[in-house]
Amino acid sequence: MTGDIQPRQIVEPDGATVEVFALPTDAASLEALLRDLFQNHWREITFGPLIQGAAWEMRAPEAPTRIGMLDGYLTVAFGVPHFHLCIGEHKGPRSSPASPELARHRRTARAEMYRRLSRDGTPVSWGLRLYNGNGEQQITVLLPNPFLNRETDKVLKAPDWSQLALWDALRARWLGLAGPDPFDRSGRGFRHG
Repeated sequence: MTGDIQPRQIVEPDGATVEVFALPTDAASLEALLRDLFQNHWREITFGPLIQGAAWEMRAPEAPTRIGMLDGYLTVAFGVPHFHLCIGEHKGPRSSPASPELARHRRTARAEMYRRLSRDGTPVSWGLRLYNGNGEQQITVLLPNPFLNRETDKVLKAPDWSQLALWDALRARWLGLAGPDPFDRSGRGFRHG
């Protein structure tokens, strides 16, 4: 990892500009990243798939009661509620093994940290996204947003830049980009769409 990583800008189907920073997709890296987020930052994050026509913005009701790997799937459980993400080699049961095509389709093929830009070109939200081998979104993890109250999601009158601490820590660990990026603190407020 180097400190000169440049984001790639993409235009989403809804017309929004997003800067993405590619992450490793090997099972060990993804497991370490997801374990860190869900074990250590479960109170701070919102998660679920965010796709055209559906936005699942869930918060953990408690610390995970179990995080484990089985047949390429990471399971994160909060008592009874839980989810599974295929991040590693998936074979399926011996009695009905997964075809190589199905295993490829299910497994994370793209992982990225991102920051969504407002119409004025400044950051308005920050997160992590995983996509399977068919380019379908598996999960989005929304990171704390300096423009929103953590408890109510209501727009703050003044930004709380301390809420970018998790984003800054992830940038340092996973992208090798030490220190806060002044661009992240250039936004003027939260805007949808």
